[in-house]
Amino acid sequence: MIEPALKTILESVRERRGRVVALTGAGISAESGIPTFRGAEGFWVIGSRNYMPQEMATLEMFERAPEEVWRWYLYRFGVCRHAEPNAGHLALVALERALGERFTLVTQNIDGLHRRAGSSEARTCCIHGDAAWVRCAEGCPGLLPLPDMGRRTARDRFTVADRARLTCPRCGGWLRPHVLWFDECYDEENYRMDTALRAAESADLLLVVGTSGATNLPMQIGRIAFHREIALVDVNPEPNPFAELAERSGRGFFARGSAVERLPAIAAALGAEEP
Repeated sequence: MIEPALKTILESVRERRGRVVALTGAGISAESGIPTFRGAEGFWVIGSRNYMPQEMATLEMFERAPEEVWRWYLYRFGVCRHAEPNAGHLALVALERALGERFTLVTQNIDGLHRRAGSSEARTCCIHGDAAWVRCAEGCPGLLPLPDMGRRTARDRFTVADRARLTCPRCGGWLRPHVLWFDECYDEENYRMDTALRAAESADLLLVVGTSGATNLPMQIGRIAFHREIALVDVNPEPNPFAELAERSGRGFFARGSAVERLPAIAAALGAEEP
């Protein structure tokens, strides 16, 4: 069921054959069983101290305790690997197939569920990286697939064999997760920042799904949409900064609800076929 005001916005974009940018966050993956990154379940114990994600997911911590950072990530990556895409992911795949070059997906999620659902690499900007890849911590060029580290639990110790698998084949230094850490900056080479911003500058609709706007680049994209006065639709169970922008916008709508509940009908209204 789509509200009349939302239906009007979506039909206008469809009739004009407009460009759509979908911006997704942790909310869409939470429905596949992946805990949100900043939740209480994200903490990690080293010795007698609890470290929160904002401390673990940093270059500073990696340089100080690389094995602990890798233990934390390998456990989290295992959770991602065993999750399955949901109806929200599939709706965005159907929308991409319907719109082709007029569609861009910008995701904050590193879990790879969009890719596994069928979203194309060419039209997907993983602005926080992708757990499927690693790269040299010393700067050797290129990405490598994450080595098969087996199924991990939070209690697994880091072994000599683990260290060997996570060694750069070029320089012998550490490999690191291909993710953006809290004390690092967005860039085009690793995180397609410029591509995401260009897509926002040419979009006719920004469709925001399951993100609270807690990081910089997504909010930049939201402000671009707002100031350009394009259609702005926020799908989220709870009020958030994007919902506020949508409600202040002349062509905005806060579609309250989950991605699984709301996205299939929204994608269909924009021309997508049933997944």
